[in-house]
Amino acid sequence: MNPQWIIFLSITAVLTITPGADTALVTRNTIARGRLAAFFTTLGICLGCLTHATLSALGLAAVLNRSEVWFNTVKLAGAIYLIYIGATSLWSAIRHRQHQAELAQPPPEITGQRLRSFTEGLFTNLLNPKVMLFYFTFLPQFIAPGEPLLKKSLLLALIHVAMGLVWLTVFASLLHTMRGIFSRSAIRRRLEAVTGGLLIAFGLKLAFAKR
Repeated sequence: MNPQWIIFLSITAVLTITPGADTALVTRNTIARGRLAAFFTTLGICLGCLTHATLSALGLAAVLNRSEVWFNTVKLAGAIYLIYIGATSLWSAIRHRQHQAELAQPPPEITGQRLRSFTEGLFTNLLNPKVMLFYFTFLPQFIAPGEPLLKKSLLLALIHVAMGLVWLTVFASLLHTMRGIFSRSAIRRRLEAVTGGLLIAFGLKLAFAKR
């Protein structure tokens, strides 16, 4: 295998499994809504990444990188969105009081929950300019002169997205197998509070992030 591919796959794998806002969101939705909701969250996350990769390959990331106003606008919108989701989770943990029998099974997976989970995953990434700038700065390092920029960028991005899809799906499935533990009211509320706090922390980190 080409050494460049080995380097790319190694770095991408490490970045994929490193916990971040995506992991916190998937954790929160697995606990609160079940495995299927987590899968739709992951689909939204992957579509957001793929959208950023496409825009970066088309050169729109360069505009975002040069415009302080646009960068800060998108960044603050993303930060507010993450903080909102985290605050919602915290509020749910504070006021959530149900009988253990009701918590023994995950909430029913209805169309509205799937759409909401997908939307949360999608906008968590779309409203994060750091994701677009990551693709804009990282992927070109693995594109040799003369290679088709758009085609190669999308190929590399698809590999990254596929890794993320597999990893987050496996991660959510592992959490789901532990639903017997999460079904305990006190533990579930604590986990919702922790993931809510993490999402707020990631939102604040994004709000004060520099390019």
